[in-house]
This record gives sequence, structure tokens and C-alpha cells, in this order.
Amino acid sequence: MTTLSERLARALRHAQITKARLARDVGVSPPSVHNWFSGKAKFLRGANLLAAAEVLGVSESWLATGRGTMLPKGSIAHGKRPVGEREPPPGYVRFNVLEADTSATYDTPEVMRTIEVAEWEVRRKLGFLPQPGRIQIITGRGPSMRPKLEDGDIVWIDTSVDQYDGDDYYLINLGGETQIKMLQKRGDGLYVVSVNTDFPPYRPEPGNVSILGKALVHAGLRKF
Repeated sequence: MTTLSERLARALRHAQITKARLARDVGVSPPSVHNWFSGKAKFLRGANLLAAAEVLGVSESWLATGRGTMLPKGSIAHGKRPVGEREPPPGYVRFNVLEADTSATYDTPEVMRTIEVAEWEVRRKLGFLPQPGRIQIITGRGPSMRPKLEDGDIVWIDTSVDQYDGDDYYLINLGGETQIKMLQKRGDGLYVVSVNTDFPPYRPEPGNVSILGKALVHAGLRKF
């Protein structure tokens, strides 16, 4: 039988939304959702179960217990697709594009649109073809990550990474704000680091940082 975290991961890929979006729409904190996916929470009950199932578009019974089918009757599993939804053309991969806020900060990112990228280009950038919903694309604005990230730069986020995986750039939630920062482990703990030295590194309280994904590559939309 699957675990709650395994079912949630599968449902999130089906819904093609971020963990931050799930937290917002269910009405809980991002750290709470992080605990659901990390395995710390073994069960979902009551209002959280009902809301999560509705947001993810899955059966409440399946999400709670793993029994039965994942999708309720009348869903796309029964041959019905939502109005306007279509498969990407052969040889292309569809990605959600999230719009950024200022200062390289993303306040509960919203899926603004989708783009379709040729498979060869995806393989060139990532080295593999990801499962649907695994990679999210974010466009950024703001000064804290300059010159590494400039206004309009596109960042590819691997949402399958939800734990610290070495010093690198991550999409994190800290104090209710979702942002791209470097996480760096030092002798006295984990630090949040900006590229722009006008924004000094700081060490948040343990447990206050939720990792929503790892930044893989970025592409600048800049004039030459």
C-alpha cells in the first residue's frame, strides 16, 4: 500500500500545481504541506483532507487510504478532458510558467500560462525528459539575486527536490514568502544567501525554511 506522501506526490503531478499553491488553496501553511510530503504526517483527516482532495482533483477515499481509484468518476480518467485542455504536439513537453514578484520573491506563485518546449531542447537543458508536473518554470524580477538573475530571466525548478541537497540555488518558502535563494551550510547552521551583497546572508530558525524545489538552469532574456 502506498504512503500518504507517495499519494500526494502522484496527485500533485496529476494536478500540475506547486506545493505552495496547494498550501494556499487548502488554507494551511507551506511548512505543514512540507510535512505531508516529507512523511512526518501519516494521515490527512477532516477539512484538510476534503480541501486537498478537491484542489488536487482526486478521490478523498483514495487520498486518505490508498484504496480504490485515484480519480473520481467523471474525471479525465473516464475519457473526459477539461474544456480547452489538449495534449502537447508530438515531440514537445508542456511546462507551467509561474510569474514572479519583486526582489526575486514569489508570493504563492500562480500558474499564469503554459509553454511547450521541443524535447530536444529540454534534453539539452536538463539532460533528461521529466515526468509531467515535475519541472516548473519561473520568470524573475528584483534586485536580490543580481547579477545571477536579472529581470525577465527564466529559471527551471525541479519540484521533486524538497530537502537540502548541498549548497545550491533553491525555490524556498520562508516566512510565508516564496523566493529563489542560495542555501549554504556553514558551521553554525543553514544560511539563506543572496547574490547581491546589499542583501546580507542570514540564518533562519531551524524548521522555518521549506524547500519547494531546486533551481536547475536559467536563461536570460537580455539584450546583447
